[in-house]
Amino acid sequence: MKKDEKKFNEYLFVDGYNIINSWEKLRSLSEVSLEMAREELIEVMAEYQYYSGIKVIIVFDGHLVKGNGGESNRIKEVDVIYTKEYETADQYIERALDEIGRIKKVTVATSDWMEQQVILGRGGTRISARELEMEILDQKRLLENREKKKNETNNLIMGKLDDEIIKKLKKWKSCE
Repeated sequence: MKKDEKKFNEYLFVDGYNIINSWEKLRSLSEVSLEMAREELIEVMAEYQYYSGIKVIIVFDGHLVKGNGGESNRIKEVDVIYTKEYETADQYIERALDEIGRIKKVTVATSDWMEQQVILGRGGTRISARELEMEILDQKRLLENREKKKNETNNLIMGKLDDEIIKKLKKWKSCE
C-alpha cells in the first residue's frame, strides 16, 4: 500500500476488460480503439474516485502478452495496473484482496460470477459491471441536481440585488 493511500478507508478494484466488455458505450468504443476504451474507463473512474472518496484501482489483463513484466501507473490519481505475463486480473485482485482486505473495505467490480464467489469467500464485496454503471450514473445525476440547485439559489440572490450593485460587483470581479 502506497503512503498517500492511507487516507482511503475503502478500495474499489475494477476488472478493466470485464467492465469494457460489459458497458455498451465502452464496448462500442473498443471496437474502434481498445486504447480509447481504456482511456474512457480511466476518465470515468477518476471522476468516481474524486466524488466518492473510494480509492480506485483498475486492473487490465496482460497475461497473454509474451515477455510482459507488468506495469503500474497512476493516471488522474487512479492506479492503473497491467498484469504480467501468465497473471490474470483476477489473480492480481485476489492477491491484493488477501493483502489489504482484512484492514480495509475492498469491493471488486466484475461480472465474472466465479470471481465474485472467490471475492466473497475472501472477505471482499462485489459489484457487477451493471451495478457499477448505474451507481456512477446515479451519482452524476445527484451532482448535477446539486449544481442546478446551487445555481438557482445564486440566481435568486442575484435577482434581489439592484442593477447598480450588480454592475459594481461585475466591475470588481473583472479587476481581480
